[in-house]
Amino acid sequence: MNDQLATLLSEQRRFPPAAAFAAQANATEALYEAAERDREGFWAEQARALEWMRPWDRVLDWTLPHAKWFVGGQLNVAANCLDRHLAGPIRNKAAIIWEGEPGDRRVLTYWDLAREVRRAANALKQLGVRKGDRVGIYLPMVPEAAIAMLACARIGAVHSVVFGGFSAESVRDRMNDAQAKVLITADGGYRRGQVVPLKRLADQAMAESPSIEHCIVVRRRPGGEGDEAFATMKEGRDHWWHRLLDAASSVSEPEPMDAEDLLFILYTSGTTGKPKGIVHTTGGYLTQVAATTKHVFDLKPSDVFWCTADIGWVTGHSYVVYGPLANGATVLMYEGAPDWPERDRFWSLIETYGVTILYTAPTAIRAFMKWGTAHPAKHDLSSLRLLGSVGEPINPEAWIWYQTHIGGGRCPIVDTWWQTETGGIMITPLPGVTTTKPGSATTAFPGIVAELVDNAGKVLTQGGGFLTLAAPWPGMLRTIYGDDQRYQDTYWARFPGRYFAGDGAKLDEDGYWWILGRVDDVLNVAGHRIGTMEVESALVEHPAVAEAAVVGKAHDLKGQALAAFVTLKDSHQASDGLKDDLKAHVTLKIGAIARPDDIYFSADLPKTRSGKIMRRLLKDIAEGRALGDTTTLADPAVVSRLKDQYEAEES
Repeated sequence: MNDQLATLLSEQRRFPPAAAFAAQANATEALYEAAERDREGFWAEQARALEWMRPWDRVLDWTLPHAKWFVGGQLNVAANCLDRHLAGPIRNKAAIIWEGEPGDRRVLTYWDLAREVRRAANALKQLGVRKGDRVGIYLPMVPEAAIAMLACARIGAVHSVVFGGFSAESVRDRMNDAQAKVLITADGGYRRGQVVPLKRLADQAMAESPSIEHCIVVRRRPGGEGDEAFATMKEGRDHWWHRLLDAASSVSEPEPMDAEDLLFILYTSGTTGKPKGIVHTTGGYLTQVAATTKHVFDLKPSDVFWCTADIGWVTGHSYVVYGPLANGATVLMYEGAPDWPERDRFWSLIETYGVTILYTAPTAIRAFMKWGTAHPAKHDLSSLRLLGSVGEPINPEAWIWYQTHIGGGRCPIVDTWWQTETGGIMITPLPGVTTTKPGSATTAFPGIVAELVDNAGKVLTQGGGFLTLAAPWPGMLRTIYGDDQRYQDTYWARFPGRYFAGDGAKLDEDGYWWILGRVDDVLNVAGHRIGTMEVESALVEHPAVAEAAVVGKAHDLKGQALAAFVTLKDSHQASDGLKDDLKAHVTLKIGAIARPDDIYFSADLPKTRSGKIMRRLLKDIAEGRALGDTTTLADPAVVSRLKDQYEAEES
């Protein structure tokens, strides 16, 4: 049995940087050369782009598996994102352009944002929040989410943001683990025309979160008497955000923070079911997100940068708030769904605000593919000059669609690999340097040491294996909050001396990385280990297919057989003939070993709130445990009901 991952796809298309783009690019080949010569010196140079209150004594202390970066140095993240921009013309530049789902709009300049952050910082202090205290943030995508994060950073409080789509139980578990002192929420948020009752959910969470002393409520829903009609307020505990800020001073000095002081805790799902509180600190994290924002996205003073991620995910932390604002960028924030009220909402936003850089997820891109090219074609997208992809491996056909129909064939694409745990981008093209290949994240960012290993931990230079990180990096997680043993067991035990968080990958003959997805998404079919992403990519290459998910099902002879769940483009109909065509297509593209035994047509693929496909549910369907009649998957209500049932079981 071959212990390496079977590397089955062969992508031949190449896209070198355009000469005009390369000539003006922030990043050149010299970045790689500098990092190769002196890795710590390279990161020190990136850190010097920030404003330090006290310079560091040493760049790195490394005692496996614990790193300390910029030891002895002091800085404040909010001061780097705001105060240092206020002395010059950037003070009157738009920092955040925001549009709510109903169409309401706000623009905050750097001066406006700094004033709001200072007032919010003083309001938190008035409620007794001090350096090191934890503050929960459970908000929709409104400017107050960024203001709350920056206010915490200003006074040295540790924020823990919970995605506004999560349940009361999820909020409760995270607040209790962090022992949060204050929770910041809203009276509601808009999603597909409906109001998410965040305060009501927060009340349920706080009923079982004894550490929370105060709750601050942002008024999102104008309406009743005094515009405060949409939340039940508990006297003494609950406070309206606008009232606290109206009474607060706008004079606030930033707290000097040690480079290794906690900046935030962000919870991610764990295999045990208990969320893991990923700990990120101040100096190293800000260095990495600021450097990657500048170089990966080729950020210029004139850009309008739109990362479509919610602030509740690490992508929102790093590339909506901290990375762009540290660089003095203009950021677009949008509250709602991409298909509300119509499926062209994203393209309308790009045209309206002159967005130049778009950073979104393959899940969204495949949805756009399914909806068809007519929606982007209605809008002028000529302001775009660079596209990015984040969150999961992007299949080559989605990459090409993105480049053709959104980028007009002229925009470089940066397909980025990183994780909540890594803090910032780790593997990525540099747009003025790297020749890209559709579906490949290409090479490690300068100063990042990524290595492929086999099952025994032996380094591989080509073929399939496990993606590991062989040296510390500035934005790395420092521990799991309150459970350092779990940190060591989860990330450092599988391959001693190496960080490994569960992704399979392959290296091609040019040394390019192809991320194959979680190793739990790797199937063993007749002795061959097959990454589900490669089979899914082959299926999506078929002109009828919008999205596909592949899982393994028990098979008496093969051990596992492949079962594919397929969502069709609106212009195609399900049929037995199409099933046969798809099986033949996979055989042609990859080989008979990857031919699915079963294909199920589904109106939608059930996904978690963070957009990840619910593979356990699909596996239970394929093996007959969750659904008797699989033809009912064509009904969206059936998919939705199954999804809700499984989410309830997971929680």
